[in-house]
Amino acid sequence: MTRVLPAWRSLLYVPASAEKFVAKAHERGADVVILDLEDGVAPDAKDAARAGLAASVASVRRNGADVVVRINRPLRMAARDIAAAVAAGADGLVCTKMMGADHVRLLSELTAESEAESGRPIGSVRFIVLIEDAAALAHAQAVASADPRVVALGVGGEDLATDLGAEPTPDALDLPKRMGVVAARAAGVLPLGFIGTVAGLKDLDGYRAMLRRSRAIGFACASCVHPSQVAIINEEYGARPEEVARAKRLVAAFEAALAEGKGAVAFEGDMIDKPIVDRARRLIARAG
Repeated sequence: MTRVLPAWRSLLYVPASAEKFVAKAHERGADVVILDLEDGVAPDAKDAARAGLAASVASVRRNGADVVVRINRPLRMAARDIAAAVAAGADGLVCTKMMGADHVRLLSELTAESEAESGRPIGSVRFIVLIEDAAALAHAQAVASADPRVVALGVGGEDLATDLGAEPTPDALDLPKRMGVVAARAAGVLPLGFIGTVAGLKDLDGYRAMLRRSRAIGFACASCVHPSQVAIINEEYGARPEEVARAKRLVAAFEAALAEGKGAVAFEGDMIDKPIVDRARRLIARAG
């Protein structure tokens, strides 16, 4: 298996048991729809939600979104969730409450068995892994590096704050979230999330400011629970046309300087060198 990172910005959670939300999910503009079998679904509704995954997956991907399924942590339940998600054609799984690298590899083995049973290529189902307690946070990079299926890592604020005996405030989550960014980047996967808490839906300007700060810190994509947040994530975590245009000019200027035997060059009032050019190239690649 070769790890190929997706160009995701927004990931919208939709309870797999909520038919009216599933029916509208393809209209929301999210890059990824997460069909939730975990916290968003009541215990007595999980079997029905799991049984309906085939129809739900087909419904939410109608406008081209990738579809992933958030699975439950108890292993027997996770095994049922994985089998149903793979058979339904899901593109990936959100693996919750990861304990360590061996946990990732175990879920990957279960997924490979389900892929074989469904006639799907081994390794075709990708993983988003979530770190949600203090013990796992210390092993975040190992979790992210454990298997080529892993394409993104996030630190779950609410669960982690509970485990820490803290409130899910920006101050309490700042260090753990930054640790998640470092672990994800070191492992070569996407850092999922933001630093802060989900602002009230009426304070979309505050939400935008929080996302802009988080992108500057290194986050690549973010999940949300309300459709009104999707467009803001896409704008703030996407590549703006003016940024792409400047990046292309910057790369061209640097390549011209290299042709003249120079390793650094003045560009639009700044000195640029290889690390700056590498960031520009990544931005251009992210833009497609």
